[in-house]
Amino acid sequence: QVQLVESGGGLVQPGGSLRLTCSGSDFSLSQYTTNWYRQTPGKGRELVIRMYSKGGVTTYLDSVEGRFTMSRDIPKNEVYLQMNNLVFEDTAVYYCNNNGYWGQGTQVTVSS
Repeated sequence: QVQLVESGGGLVQPGGSLRLTCSGSDFSLSQYTTNWYRQTPGKGRELVIRMYSKGGVTTYLDSVEGRFTMSRDIPKNEVYLQMNNLVFEDTAVYYCNNNGYWGQGTQVTVSS
């Protein structure tokens, strides 16, 4: 069954770090572009960052440039979002997307 699942969210203090994982089942994430979106009540859904099939990464939000990076483990069929120096405005539900499939989302809350 084709499926994407996000994990790794949680509560973190400002300045802290989290690593989110996008895990795929029954298809290869590395064959397609993996996108990370985040969604908040105020801003809706925003494209944050994406990794292309060859491994290149593009950041789409100036606010996360230099703080968020992506990596992957191809044999494990996992793609990661490393979030460093987190700020309150990073609070959101984070979703991964690949080949038209979406995960269920994982909550990231940045709070002191």
